[in-house]
Amino acid sequence: MIRSMTAFARKDARGDWGTLTCEIRTVNHRYLEPSFRLPEAFRELENKFREELRKGLKRGKVDISMRLQSAENTVQSFEISDEMAKAVNDAANHINRMLDNPAHISALDILRWPGVLSVPEQDYSAAREAAAELFADTVAELVTVREREGERLRPLFEDRLETMGKLVADVRARMPELLEAQERNLRERFEKANVELDPDRIAQEMVMLAQKSDVAEELDRLDAHIGEVSDTLKRDDAIGRRLDFLMQELNREANTLSSKSIDADVTRAAVDLKVLIEQMREQVQNIE
Repeated sequence: MIRSMTAFARKDARGDWGTLTCEIRTVNHRYLEPSFRLPEAFRELENKFREELRKGLKRGKVDISMRLQSAENTVQSFEISDEMAKAVNDAANHINRMLDNPAHISALDILRWPGVLSVPEQDYSAAREAAAELFADTVAELVTVREREGERLRPLFEDRLETMGKLVADVRARMPELLEAQERNLRERFEKANVELDPDRIAQEMVMLAQKSDVAEELDRLDAHIGEVSDTLKRDDAIGRRLDFLMQELNREANTLSSKSIDADVTRAAVDLKVLIEQMREQVQNIE
């Protein structure tokens, strides 16, 4: 299964407590790196959210934002400490009696005094339960989006793998012909130089040339890596790192094929292979 690391999901939930909105954005990253922006009342849920996130995602930089809009009919209540207010007023009047020009103390002055006015803690238990369920639903939606975006890349990989397989097969089929052509060229060079053709010398030169230009192992490894990439694309777990490693191996074999080339067509095939590998490698960087 191919899963893209670039995705976005948003979901809402409503209740008597108001409206909750959860948004999750992800981009490519080497590891799983979540970042949370939560209402203060939901801070205690962060560890639970992290565990839920790890169930669905393996890699990516993840930005999570959750907002709570309280219901319009919610009335903010206050609690006033009559004892504290009376004590503040008595203390102010006591000081005023000692002053030549006392200042008037207002009700707002008394309310500002610490301990006089307090806001009772709201009960967010129902909203927290809804937030946990909403987050799980948003993560599930995000995973679906990542899979959908990733599957769009499948034809790109399949087309390039098929083309690479044909290039490798063409080079393999041409190798006997190329070696024969090299032997003819070698004999012609000896003849032009008026050098007596020594069969043993010819055989020795051909062995050295065949060893130098032998790319059978490289072609076998290219075929093996192409097959491994194809099999990896069918796996259901995170495949990005494995694909990245295989791209490196494919590129190494293509470079060796190019360095051993004894023919312009083989060189062009090696270059075409490297272009195809680079195109896949760019997409692999965004796969989970």
